[in-house]
Amino acid sequence: MTSEHSERTEDTAGQLAGDGRADPATEAFVAHRNLLFTVAYEMLGSAADAEDVLQETWLRWAGVDLGTVRDQRAYLVRITTRQALSRLRTLGRRKESYVGPWLPEPLLTAPDVAEDVELADSVSMAMLLVLVLETLTPTERAVFVLREVFDLGYDEIAEAVDKSPAAVRQIAHRARAHVAARRPRGVVSPTETQGALDAFRRAAETGDLQSLLDILAPDVVFLGDGGGVKQAVLRPVVGADKVGRLLAAGLGRITASSLRPAQVNACPALILRLDGAVDTVMAVRIDDGLITGFYAVRNPEKLSHMQRETALRR
Repeated sequence: MTSEHSERTEDTAGQLAGDGRADPATEAFVAHRNLLFTVAYEMLGSAADAEDVLQETWLRWAGVDLGTVRDQRAYLVRITTRQALSRLRTLGRRKESYVGPWLPEPLLTAPDVAEDVELADSVSMAMLLVLVLETLTPTERAVFVLREVFDLGYDEIAEAVDKSPAAVRQIAHRARAHVAARRPRGVVSPTETQGALDAFRRAAETGDLQSLLDILAPDVVFLGDGGGVKQAVLRPVVGADKVGRLLAAGLGRITASSLRPAQVNACPALILRLDGAVDTVMAVRIDDGLITGFYAVRNPEKLSHMQRETALRR
């Protein structure tokens, strides 16, 4: 994975293997680090919090007697899940005082880079299903992520969340039904994706919004996350007319050259750069050829990681 996560994995190995050779605990941790990161990120929606969970996971893993561990991968996933559950409950209390809508920290994913495939697949629903996942309890969210995203067995999940396998099956069924009723309705073709992004950039370039308005669904939703630091809508904006007026006001202040198409959390997106820095990352949801959702992240704390990622890839 050609990203900061890979570099931090290598840094961890280098720091922990003082004699130039990684010990068995370090080798196991590094071997499964990408999996552990994506488990934590899927549950938390924050790369920074996921990295903190991995640090806590390492501290606990380093003190384990490996001779007593039957399945190192399962053991590490269990530690990570429990740490993420604890942090998820803490984040829930923080979100109660968060200013405006809360969106997950965007991660840049590139399908044309082989190393990014695992990350792209595993974080693909974080942006599009954020509102659905946010309505699940922490345990439901953990079970859903471990089962539906990583295809872990019920016995393994039961150990990770301290529930019986039978209880985990019920939780998984309930969470799956909850998400299925609200997830995107179908696979979006590359043509539909490109058409939506081209319409947005064309509107920014020419000032003519009509081509963009033509592909807005009647019930399109716009969510903005400024975290109380940058200007953003404080409540969801719903409806083609209202979203159209909001976009018209925003496009009047940007140019097409400042927008770059990208794939964020495996979703089509646009990155807006102003004065050389990432100002906004906006993911787009498309259903049946129409744009049904805009997810604009402007909170600088959530964009610092994206700033480093885009700088590495430029």
